[in-house]
Amino acid sequence: MRSWLSLDETGFDPTEFSRLWFLASLTYGVGDIVTTLAVFRAGGVGEGNGVLRVATATFGQAGLVGVKLAAFGVCLGVSLWAVHADDRIGFYLPAALAAVGAFTAAFNLRLLVG
Repeated sequence: MRSWLSLDETGFDPTEFSRLWFLASLTYGVGDIVTTLAVFRAGGVGEGNGVLRVATATFGQAGLVGVKLAAFGVCLGVSLWAVHADDRIGFYLPAALAAVGAFTAAFNLRLLVG
């Protein structure tokens, strides 16, 4: 199992991989989740994503956080698999996740400001 968590035997830079995932953690993991929770708390706006709508209706805010963290975990797993398959596109998956997180956080902030 440890070999899947290491980039030692790949042609990819572990520092760049870590930085990309740190950026994804900030924008998607923190920015998107925190601003989405703030929008829900402010009220007046419903969830546009059907999966998140069901999760929040069933489990409340914990459902939202759980689905977001599950998506993050799946992306991390796919990215690790891609690195070991020598797939450069998969290596940059966290950059795409960071872009989604940044867009969603900005959109949520716009909803909060009015």
